[in-house]
Amino acid sequence: MNIIDIIEKKRDGGVLNKEEIAYFIQGYTRGEIPDYQISALLMAIYFNGMNSEETVTLTEEIIKSGDTLDLEGIEGIIVDKHSSGGVGDKITIILGPIIAALGLKFGKMSGRSLGFTGGTIDKLESIDGFKTDLDYEDFLKLVDGIGISITGQTGHLTPADKKLYALRDVTATVDIIPLIASSIMSKKLAVRSDALVLDVKVGEGAFMQNLEEAEKLAEEMLKIAKSFNRNTRVVISNMDQPLGKAVGNSVEIEESLEALKGNWTSDIKEVVYTLATELLLMAGKAKDEEDGRKQIDQVIRSGKALSKFKEMVERQGGGSSFIGDGKLSQAKFNMEVLSNEEGYVTSLNARAIGKASVSLGAGREALDAKISHSAGIILHKKIGDFVEKGEVLAELRTDKEETLLEGERNVREAYSYDKEEPKKNKMILKVIG
Repeated sequence: MNIIDIIEKKRDGGVLNKEEIAYFIQGYTRGEIPDYQISALLMAIYFNGMNSEETVTLTEEIIKSGDTLDLEGIEGIIVDKHSSGGVGDKITIILGPIIAALGLKFGKMSGRSLGFTGGTIDKLESIDGFKTDLDYEDFLKLVDGIGISITGQTGHLTPADKKLYALRDVTATVDIIPLIASSIMSKKLAVRSDALVLDVKVGEGAFMQNLEEAEKLAEEMLKIAKSFNRNTRVVISNMDQPLGKAVGNSVEIEESLEALKGNWTSDIKEVVYTLATELLLMAGKAKDEEDGRKQIDQVIRSGKALSKFKEMVERQGGGSSFIGDGKLSQAKFNMEVLSNEEGYVTSLNARAIGKASVSLGAGREALDAKISHSAGIILHKKIGDFVEKGEVLAELRTDKEETLLEGERNVREAYSYDKEEPKKNKMILKVIG
């Protein structure tokens, strides 16, 4: 058996067997198969897909590539959440402290930016001193002791996914269901949880462009979850425009902080409340949806959720003084993008905004690229808002002045207008499982 035969088989539309999948995952993890050959295989998978059996096997082999974490010794109900990726998606940073304040245990291993979407770990690292490379022991202590920890994917947990995740980002092989499903579920299944909710984004700012694709991804992940006997539900949410007003790293932490104070944008609130309620119902901690939402209201109003966020920041080495003034590192250069049209905003292309954010420095265009934590975009106008000619659409922030003009052009082109006020789309499209 050799990697060239495997590439040719998948290139020609063949179905890989368990031995072949195990061979390329193990070989790539050990460094015996180079990036360029795995890139070719990823492209073959991108064009020819994988069936459900291949996808389950791929997930299993990625899990086997490293350690598993059963969170033994942690008391209480352990819950987890994952998003398929979106623009302005800071949901984990808000949801985690709420869940912990409600008495559940939230242990989350998150990723970095991928394509035009942001990464939770990049956002948290904009907090001075915040450690995202916790070892198992420290991670377990925090989840057990304060009910929450959000850390990066360790080198010992699904190392194959860590390598594949980075390679997909720079080879245009991100948005294919088998690779998305196996990446998400390998990380989730390698860490034990009693309840798992998956947030599948659909729309312009997501890897899934329509509801049909999102449902296919949801069903694929539920098949994987069932094969591993993991209690899982999928929420399909709208990503036709960025979530909230902030897109970037430190700017999204600042917006998350406002949400935990009860200063929500309606779209963020609906997604957070839905995911949190599903976890409460799965954990048997809420009688029904209304009861779940009341519990969430209570920990926001009382300040318990905000206190839990502060506690997590401090226990993971971060400075918490910004929680008082709500400000993190500031970019060197700012620019306001002014509208050259008048009318109601009828669409706001989230993918274009995500790419503009990357070009400003908030995301990665290459495997080894460094990001700017202070770069990003603040949206002043979203779908349904009326805009006067010359009014501010958005504010750009960057440390590289030469990126501003391109960013301005991309952001302006992301907006479309009409004289008639548009209907607002639902945020939650479906709950499956």
